[in-house]
Amino acid sequence: MPTRTRLALPVACYVVLLVAALQTLVVPVVANIRADLGVSTSAASWVVTANLLAAAVLTPMLGRLGDLYGRRPVMLGVLTVVLLGSVLAATTSSLPLLLAGRIAQAASFGLFPLAIGMLREELPPHRLTGAMALVSGMLSVGAGFGLVVTGLLMRHGGDYHQLFWLATVMTAIGLAGAWLLPHRPGAATGTLDWTGAALLGLGLVLLLLPLEEGNGWGWGSARVIGLLAAAVVVLTAFVLFERRVTHPLVSTRMLSHRPIVVANAAGLFFGFSMFAVFLAVSTLVQTPPAVAGYGFGATVLAASLVYLLPGTASGVLTAPLGGRLVARFGAKATLVIGAALAGTGFAMLAVLHSAAWQVILGALVVNTAVTFGYAALPALLIAHVEPAETGIANSVNSIARSVGMSLGTAFVVTMMTRNPVPGPLPLPREAQFVTVFAVGAALAVITAAAVGRLLPRAPRPRLTAPEMEADEALL
Repeated sequence: MPTRTRLALPVACYVVLLVAALQTLVVPVVANIRADLGVSTSAASWVVTANLLAAAVLTPMLGRLGDLYGRRPVMLGVLTVVLLGSVLAATTSSLPLLLAGRIAQAASFGLFPLAIGMLREELPPHRLTGAMALVSGMLSVGAGFGLVVTGLLMRHGGDYHQLFWLATVMTAIGLAGAWLLPHRPGAATGTLDWTGAALLGLGLVLLLLPLEEGNGWGWGSARVIGLLAAAVVVLTAFVLFERRVTHPLVSTRMLSHRPIVVANAAGLFFGFSMFAVFLAVSTLVQTPPAVAGYGFGATVLAASLVYLLPGTASGVLTAPLGGRLVARFGAKATLVIGAALAGTGFAMLAVLHSAAWQVILGALVVNTAVTFGYAALPALLIAHVEPAETGIANSVNSIARSVGMSLGTAFVVTMMTRNPVPGPLPLPREAQFVTVFAVGAALAVITAAAVGRLLPRAPRPRLTAPEMEADEALL
């Protein structure tokens, strides 16, 4: 195998880890940014919100550009934009310029579909399933890495600009790796559907903005309801428009084909699960027991290193295991296993959260479930789309996961801020954590049932000896 081809898997793993790390590095330091820049909490929160909204607009366009013009040049362009955005964010003390840097960093979300498309081009079929699973697992590992590094760098009240300098170095490494990849021509024909991209981007912004801001605006407010209604109108217009275009951004079949619809619904759930467990567990363990009657009074650093790191770091092992499950039993069975595991983990947390080991174990089980789910989704998608649609199919699934993350964040924040315990600190009641975990368990049951009933029954894969050896090599 040529050297450049051998680099495909490690480079793909690294850039996807970078995607997730850039997403979570900033989340714990929004308060630090607010204090340093002297802006309101609402204004500072746009450091996270603007990144997510820009990603919703850019991801499908970048996935389609990779299908049209080849993954390597688009990946190099994305990493260059992210590098410039990281330098800008690291050197500014202006909120508008910081937001511009975060918007540039949002281009990184396009690296996941580009990486999956590159693997499909470079690797033989018997290695593809395990490789995609390993790369998908880096989403969970990278998210945990971002949280842990932030805790370490900020443990003594450090300067949040360090995080953006770290992002700059990490992006430069990714750019050097992508430069060494082989160049392949684009698999798709036609041009970029700019009108469709504009409609999809606008619809996603109208959908995600109220999900991000609903807790501050009020879920029953005219702004939230109006934006959600507008999102329905614009996304409906997008679907109608795509049916009439010769080279649509998203084919009609991709919008209506049952396996792809189920894959996107599953992505929504696993995105919800990852952020719901991150936020709920972090808040739970930092709650002072002397005041609330529950919790462990952990620091931000302890919450990251002791309670969340085991679950996220285990992705290095569970991602290849997820790939082997997909290879042996198929994507459908692996998705059901992942949803069932998530339900088990959430149920454990709902019932058992009075000891540290119980919380660590529950979070570990949910994170393992998310890793299995992420391992199965790309395999399910590429089994039902043509090579020319690989990038855009994975882009749409990435958006589904992002919407799920927004829903998980919004749900946990809403539950944590309503009906607080009386006292000097507005702490949530223990029952509110139980509700979060119980809802997660219920959604897991619904997801497992939907995947089991709605996905077509696929023949059980039969591994040859070389395929089994290739899977073994991933561990």
